[in-house]
Amino acid sequence: MSVTILGIESSCDDTSAAVIRDGLLLSNVIASQKVHEEYGGVVPELASRAHQQNIVPVIDAAIKRAGITKNDLDAIAFTRGPGLLGSLLVGTSFAKGLSLGLRIPIVDVNHLHGHVLSHFVRQAPEDEVPEFPFLCLLISGGNSQIVLVKSYRDMEILGQTIDDAAGEAFDKCAKVMGLPYPGGPHIDRLAAEGNPNRFPFARPHIPGLDYSFSGLKTSFLYTVRDEVKKNPGFIEENMADLAASLQATIIRILLDKLDKAVKLTGVKTIAIGGGVSANSGVRDAIATYCRNHHLKAFIPARAFTTDNAAMVAIAGYYKYLDKDFCPYDAAPYARVTI
Repeated sequence: MSVTILGIESSCDDTSAAVIRDGLLLSNVIASQKVHEEYGGVVPELASRAHQQNIVPVIDAAIKRAGITKNDLDAIAFTRGPGLLGSLLVGTSFAKGLSLGLRIPIVDVNHLHGHVLSHFVRQAPEDEVPEFPFLCLLISGGNSQIVLVKSYRDMEILGQTIDDAAGEAFDKCAKVMGLPYPGGPHIDRLAAEGNPNRFPFARPHIPGLDYSFSGLKTSFLYTVRDEVKKNPGFIEENMADLAASLQATIIRILLDKLDKAVKLTGVKTIAIGGGVSANSGVRDAIATYCRNHHLKAFIPARAFTTDNAAMVAIAGYYKYLDKDFCPYDAAPYARVTI
């Protein structure tokens, strides 16, 4: 018998709903919030209000685009955390209410698990998915982790950031350059036109497989500050080279630790996930690294890199198969590890 899951994602500033049937994606609808751009970052209260406005039409659109009715659903999967509590409460509360109304179970999903399992969302029956075990480089605005994925439910963090994440480094340095929020896509665009070796920004020397990006951010800030003192037009004149050098440094930091993890584990399959996995330089670097080291690479479609409900639905699908349902008194959580 087929299993149809509705996924709901509301952890930050994107309201999303998706429908998956037996692992095959039927719909994935995302409503982004533009209100945060003028503030240079996500404003939690504004985000939760926007979720309240968006969640009904987004879920309605996802069900209609999937060609089903709400009565065809077997369960509702929702992001329980980590994320912004106010935003999570909107998705959690709606999932519980709809579940009670339809008399079907709810399944809570760890947002980070969703990013890792996004590679199992199939848009066509013949789509290839990773074999276990594999290493996932999870890189986003709030997380930079190397995860050993042993099964759908068994994941081990081998290394993670001890301060800023890669996405934070992109966005904060972009803000110094006067670029709009979010800064990552603007850095990506400019980097294609610049010299990646122009500015030798600092690279951390953290033992083991943990990451650090705060030193890079500070090095970038000091470089720009000192040069602007000598030439007020420095940023505008060197925008592309700054972006290219920043991106190249972040990629080197990411790959250095990933290479150590590959040698440590002997795993032959690499996957990437999270918002920063949409970066062109990162995608090209991972593909090249895997090709040169005879590894299998799984690089997600850009639609599945940012926060989306398809990844929530697929993670919920596997929990549903295990009958791992969520109690109605479960509260969302702001912080948690894999």
